[in-house]
Amino acid sequence: MGPLQTTRLALRALKRNTLRSFLTALGIIIGVAAVIAMVAIGEGARAQVEETFAAMGTNLLIVMPGSSSAGGLRGGFGTQPTLTWDDLRALQTEVPAVEAAAPTLRLQAQVQSDEQNWGTSVQGTTPTYFDVRRWRPRLGPPMTEADLEAGAKVMWLGLTVAEKLFGPDADPLGHLVRVKGVPFTVVGVLEKKGQSPMGQDYDDTVFVPSSTFKTRLNPGLGNFLSGVIFVQVRAGESTQRAQRQVTALLRDRHRLGEGQEDDFSIRNLAEVASAQQQGADTLSALLASIAAVSLLVGGIGIMNIMLVSVTERTREIGIRMAVGATPAQILAQFLVEALALAIVGGLLGVGVGLLAAQQLSASFGWPLLVRPDVVALATGFSGLVGVGFGLYPAVKASRMDPITALRFE
Repeated sequence: MGPLQTTRLALRALKRNTLRSFLTALGIIIGVAAVIAMVAIGEGARAQVEETFAAMGTNLLIVMPGSSSAGGLRGGFGTQPTLTWDDLRALQTEVPAVEAAAPTLRLQAQVQSDEQNWGTSVQGTTPTYFDVRRWRPRLGPPMTEADLEAGAKVMWLGLTVAEKLFGPDADPLGHLVRVKGVPFTVVGVLEKKGQSPMGQDYDDTVFVPSSTFKTRLNPGLGNFLSGVIFVQVRAGESTQRAQRQVTALLRDRHRLGEGQEDDFSIRNLAEVASAQQQGADTLSALLASIAAVSLLVGGIGIMNIMLVSVTERTREIGIRMAVGATPAQILAQFLVEALALAIVGGLLGVGVGLLAAQQLSASFGWPLLVRPDVVALATGFSGLVGVGFGLYPAVKASRMDPITALRFE
């Protein structure tokens, strides 16, 4: 009996018990579906993390001022201005690992157009900031050094603020927007930046030149920075090395002795991105473990049902041997049955997994990334599971004594 006849015979045997065959393959279906959904969602989550941190910038350090202390109560970082404009210039020129540094002065305020108003973050900065953050205008020109030197009353709107003040399709260029009673001319609308890993809307903000911010919106701090400094690390340098150099420079400039705490804080965005990625990898590993257990359970199910099938068909096996079937042919028949169960289960699992991944990605708002190599690997592995767990029942069937099998009732 050739391979084709063996395959037909095995499929005919499975078809006689369609429901039982389906239930037997259910473990494989669930396991493969879990693998496909896990990889698709895991890759989508990874892409989402990478996109989020690309928007924020992973080669950045954020230098924040120190904390206040009064009556034994200590505030968080940023509650006491300790960074100066001289510190900013030193970071720009004296740290080898630093490519650029830009200030962001910030206050919360109500911004008002002719017809609408919106509470948002107003930031004063320099043209370098937009280079560091890789943030370009969607409408209008970028900020220039001339705007900074002139202390111009001009403003760039984040996309969220532009929509709140002027509507989603309006062109706000040339309109006046007031902040604390000071009129600013809208000269640009920035590209969409999205959300931070903590859910903050980057586009819910407006920008003005830092010189204008200091003189018109928040005067009185003198040489102190009322905000933070974004530091871009030079290409080829590690953020950890740049952080050490920045720390050493600021401690020296602030005359902090050995044993004294820093009066500033540095946030390394590369480390935050790494922690987020490790979380995504841990989730993927957990889901992979669940999928592996499902495939194992499916394989055990195939072995159990095949053992039952061998017992039920003992007389059939005896008749086939009596008319000339060899042990190898009996072995092949039951292995093909187990393999067919696993392969069909694997293919159904691929369909279920893709459907589940599509639904989950839509629920989470993540991109759906299906890897063809993983689909092929999952299907192939399901076949190996079928062969592996179907081997013992097949060997048992092939070693039956024909006379004993014919007497079986």
